[in-house]
Amino acid sequence: MTLASLRKAEKKHLIQTYDRYPAALSRGEGAYLYGPGHKRYLDFLSGIGVMALGYCHPAVTRVIREQSTRLVHCSNLFYTPFQAELARRLTKLSGLDRAFFCNSGSEAIEGAFKFARAFARAHGKNKRVRFLALEHSFHGRTMGAVAATHTAKYREPFDPVMPGVSFVRRNDLADLRREFDAGVCAVCVETVQGEGGVHPLSREFLKEARRLTRKTGALLICDEIQCGLGRTGKMFAYQHFGLKPDLVTVAKPLASGLPLGAVLATDQAARAITPGMHGTTFGGGPLACAAALAVLDVLESKGFLAAIREKGDYLMSRLKDLASRHESVKEVRGLGLMLALELKGEDKAKEVHKRLLAGGIIINRTHGTTLRFLPPYIVTRRQIDQVAEALDEAL
Repeated sequence: MTLASLRKAEKKHLIQTYDRYPAALSRGEGAYLYGPGHKRYLDFLSGIGVMALGYCHPAVTRVIREQSTRLVHCSNLFYTPFQAELARRLTKLSGLDRAFFCNSGSEAIEGAFKFARAFARAHGKNKRVRFLALEHSFHGRTMGAVAATHTAKYREPFDPVMPGVSFVRRNDLADLRREFDAGVCAVCVETVQGEGGVHPLSREFLKEARRLTRKTGALLICDEIQCGLGRTGKMFAYQHFGLKPDLVTVAKPLASGLPLGAVLATDQAARAITPGMHGTTFGGGPLACAAALAVLDVLESKGFLAAIREKGDYLMSRLKDLASRHESVKEVRGLGLMLALELKGEDKAKEVHKRLLAGGIIINRTHGTTLRFLPPYIVTRRQIDQVAEALDEAL
């Protein structure tokens, strides 16, 4: 089908929730996506962080093909292959103890919020129900997740959302201390804010959040849905800061495009949950978990995370070079292969994004003025150079 026919069909039959880019896609391979007429796009967005190993990675594709002929789903009422092994490996990598599997990042956040409330209640703190989140946060689209999402356009159309959430200024220790009290059951942070413009949190802020929650028995939730599983050059972004949270949420790259999310928890936090309190129909199915194990095999292979750090440093150097030569660049920031170029003005950012897409390069614009780069971990220096040169011309 042509782009025009797809647009017409969607306009008639779909609820209009997406402002799609003017491009149609039919297949992917490595770091590239392809559309009609052999149009090729270099994807520096990775399906918004999902296709971290690129498209049709042979190890993952092989496992999906084999498992799809054996068992795709049979419900969580039964023991199935792969869940326990995936939980073992994720907890070992994260430093936590237990895992709950779901379908998405939003579901993982909902689970973490429920676990935090249950933890407070299990310790006799029935009035400890508040959550602290950060300004410019994004945690998902469901009612609990959107309640902790700061950007008004995501939250306000659905008011009243879950009550009991207050927002703290990013990296502002005084504001964190001012908002924190005995009624807080959890502090929820993105270790590196994604939709909010790719802002890593400071070591001091994270350390203070950990100190305050430990002092009162509240929980620290690290949302690593976008920044976790290798994106920043470590398996989890909080590992850059010597931090151990109580709950960690992961999703996007976990199963290389199949729906899978997880809540990772310490033993202490997990004890508040008993059979029947929480669950999911599809989460943690054999197909998705088998794919996730293949993803972890690649991420844990020798030198893989170090290569992400090296490529991230190289991309950062190319972006900083552009910043030194273009007055329209306000700031370059990020960690590993999660980077941003902030421009002076939304119109400029829109135009640069538009030109790159027309030239066959996919990035996206977030928080208005920020160009976000989430290339697949298999990206090459040549591909980084191609994007840098296209950005130079567009700027």
